[in-house]
Amino acid sequence: MPVTVGPYGQSQPSCFDRVKMGFTMGFAVGMAAGALFGTFSCLRIGMRGRELMGGIGKAMIQSGGTFGTFMSIGMGIRC
Repeated sequence: MPVTVGPYGQSQPSCFDRVKMGFTMGFAVGMAAGALFGTFSCLRIGMRGRELMGGIGKAMIQSGGTFGTFMSIGMGIRC
């Protein structure tokens, strides 16, 4: 299958590359949102020290993974 070439001689990223990029961007945005919301929720229930860091990290990974998954699905639909 020939590689498609853009207007300036660059090849277009494959569908898999677009899905990976969507997951990466979604994961980064989800991590930032998870840091904000996780910090507030952990402080609200009274966590301190190591427990606070673990709670924030868990919220960041969960929201990053969730948002990254949905962004990669959206990019896959656009291919």
